[in-house]
Amino acid sequence: MRKIRYIFAICLLFCSLAGNSQIQFRGAWIATVANIDWPSEEAVGHTDLQLDEMIWLLDSLQSIGVNAIIFQVRPTADALYYSELEPVSHWLTGVQGSWVEQVPWDPLEWTIDEAHKRDMEVHVWLNPYRVNLARTDTSMLSSNHIMRRHPDWFWEYNKQWYFNPGLEETRDWICTVVSDIVERYDIQAIHMDDYFYPYPVGGKPLPDTLTFKENPRGYDNIADWRRNNVDMAIQDLSATIHECRPGVEFGISPFGVWRNASVDTTGSATQAGITNFDDLYANIRLWIQAGWIDYVLPQLYWEIGKKVADYQVLANWWAKEVRGTNCKLYIGMAPYRLEGASPKTAWGQGNEIGRQMRLNRTIPEISGECFYSSRPLLRNPRHVCDTIQSFQ
Repeated sequence: MRKIRYIFAICLLFCSLAGNSQIQFRGAWIATVANIDWPSEEAVGHTDLQLDEMIWLLDSLQSIGVNAIIFQVRPTADALYYSELEPVSHWLTGVQGSWVEQVPWDPLEWTIDEAHKRDMEVHVWLNPYRVNLARTDTSMLSSNHIMRRHPDWFWEYNKQWYFNPGLEETRDWICTVVSDIVERYDIQAIHMDDYFYPYPVGGKPLPDTLTFKENPRGYDNIADWRRNNVDMAIQDLSATIHECRPGVEFGISPFGVWRNASVDTTGSATQAGITNFDDLYANIRLWIQAGWIDYVLPQLYWEIGKKVADYQVLANWWAKEVRGTNCKLYIGMAPYRLEGASPKTAWGQGNEIGRQMRLNRTIPEISGECFYSSRPLLRNPRHVCDTIQSFQ
């Protein structure tokens, strides 16, 4: 009997080390803003090069076991897909403008076809509020951009322009854009990341005091009002997506810390300088509990053991948040941090991504992983691609 118990214990240990069968989703972000992943700066405006680069990305990602791409098609209130609502992205063509005049193909439709040939899901990634980057002023906006037609829907913060989240018109417009995509394309999910209200800069106040005064909706506290603005947008988007096509999921990839336990005992044992709830006005916990999102993919871009934001602490905290809900948990991982990492850091020693993937397999609620972003990943720093492939 003792021998049987011993063998049983060894089997349990082996299963734990081998990995949980629920690890199924393996994604990679393909970022288009600033030509991070696709198309390269050299390929801007050149269809043949763009096609070749996407084929290389898809083939390379498939070879290491990636089964889903998160493809950024609306980085700055523009489009890398055929749209009659927003202009073609200058990250694709070099100049914003009309699809009919500038682009002979539909990158999203073509990429969906190629990804599906490889049995890869396509999650369409949109940034809801951002209009430009600080280094690209609004002079590059085309005449048909929504900001040209409705400048009163927007405000500026730190040299960037944003849709005003406090306006009903903003929520309606984003839902119109999303419904157009969901109805026309064979996608598996709509995906949004951590850019809701802008990250705070140098104590600069957000320029929404007047909007709050004009329509407080019963709120006395502007922070609560801001959170409610985003809550309403997420709820509306969820309803829009699921009504248009019930099989399409809605996923959010938030900043990795919801709140620190020092300000909220239900938060994580972290000391993050920025949090979703307090600084980005994104109450992810509510969205999970209310069933508005189908998956949450927190960006845990820190190492195991980091004092202010420990990967292990956060992985377990998010696991607890989804427990008992219908919301799936995937983990966003940072192979880009392996590039040029100092040998004095965790990223420059051993195999941090491998450590994290092994940890994930000990947490039953974690059912997938996603890597930011594709080109840094495929440069294979510290043989990370081999590591990922070994977990298939």
